[in-house]
Amino acid sequence: MSAAEKNDSAASTVADHPPSLAPPVPHITSAVVVPSYLDHFWDQGPEIAKARKIYINILFQRTCLIVGAIFGIFSIYWGALWQLPARSLRGWVVDFDGDQVGQFVTLALSTNTAFSHIIDWRIYPASDFPNGPDDVIAAVLDEKCWVAITINPGATKSLNDTLHGGGPETPTSNAISAYALEARNENAFRTLLRPTVTTLLDEITHGFAVKIMGDIVQNNTSIAAVSPNILTRPIYFTVQNLRPFDVPVATAVTFIGLIYLLILSFIVVNSGILARGVSGMERKLTTASLIRIRIASPILIYFVLSLAYTVLTRAFKLPFDRHFGRAGFVLFWMLSWFGMTAAGLALESMMTLLTIKYIQVFLILWIIGNVSVCLWPIDALPVLYNYGHAAPFYQISRGVRSIVFGTKNELGMNFGILAVWIGISCISLPVLQWYVRRGEVGRARAGQRKA
Repeated sequence: MSAAEKNDSAASTVADHPPSLAPPVPHITSAVVVPSYLDHFWDQGPEIAKARKIYINILFQRTCLIVGAIFGIFSIYWGALWQLPARSLRGWVVDFDGDQVGQFVTLALSTNTAFSHIIDWRIYPASDFPNGPDDVIAAVLDEKCWVAITINPGATKSLNDTLHGGGPETPTSNAISAYALEARNENAFRTLLRPTVTTLLDEITHGFAVKIMGDIVQNNTSIAAVSPNILTRPIYFTVQNLRPFDVPVATAVTFIGLIYLLILSFIVVNSGILARGVSGMERKLTTASLIRIRIASPILIYFVLSLAYTVLTRAFKLPFDRHFGRAGFVLFWMLSWFGMTAAGLALESMMTLLTIKYIQVFLILWIIGNVSVCLWPIDALPVLYNYGHAAPFYQISRGVRSIVFGTKNELGMNFGILAVWIGISCISLPVLQWYVRRGEVGRARAGQRKA
């Protein structure tokens, strides 16, 4: 081929295949571990043996951790139900009669030991209550005692008038009144208070009936002239439930629903970890910026979730407007928001220190420690459980009962204690995050120096 033909051939080749604008990229082969899906668990190959050892070690360590949690944490809840009640609940006895009936009932209650482990009866003079039984009712509503028994004014006179034909027959159940609040703690009312009071007063009124029959026989009073009702029940009693727990769905927001609030809070914490990890913010943001978003983001999310929780509760006809009107809805919403924030930020803070590996242990402790003081009255639990007065769940439960049932209004204290928990987390989280970030930065710099 001539030189001219060679040049023409080269030009044609360049025209048909223009040179690339970018330099050629060398082909790099990377070592990719391809799963074999061929090994059995008990195979003896070096790789599967190593994987099997790691697998067994992790499960063994986790099992030991769970066993420790069972004995160390579950015992908190078991202890709250063991030998219940561990302490007797306070009961008042006030004699407004001041005569035969009042003296008999007061003496019988003060000397009874069969139920003293359940209710500790304390005798108060009628002079402490200038407005009569109304003052006792106010004291019960103010939760100064768990139950109160009054021997009502004129009980003896009314009985004597009826026996001797000096007055109209009055209902014998007017003689004695017992007052309690079911909504303060429905479990205590149904299991401890009402059965104990009913049994005691049944025994006492029966004993008084035997005494009256003896007096009638001794005085040769004509039995035919006495009303049969007076002969069988010369005195009787009424149990007045001043604040009934009459909305069953309220159980969801005074006990079980509180666990759900904590679970939702934990989900938000995990969502934050996922969002920061996938977006890369965990390694991009300054420590101060990271702290701010870790506090602000969940608080805003809890604001929305607590609203959804409140709307759901209202949809199932929980009455918020009984005692606070329309403000009841907002109060319940804010109480749920504060409660969720108090519980969630504590998890957020501890997640920094324990990491995802061990946060489950704290979560179990956080749930059981809160639940153990909400099911039964703290006054009936061992002294150890007095910590419950500061527990977030207890404050939420107390606030809900006040909004829905009109029990003692301590909403200011309820919100205040929850705010203190939030404040503690807002202090501990920055400190822990700074400590962890300092360690991360130190390890990163050490790695750079080695490289």
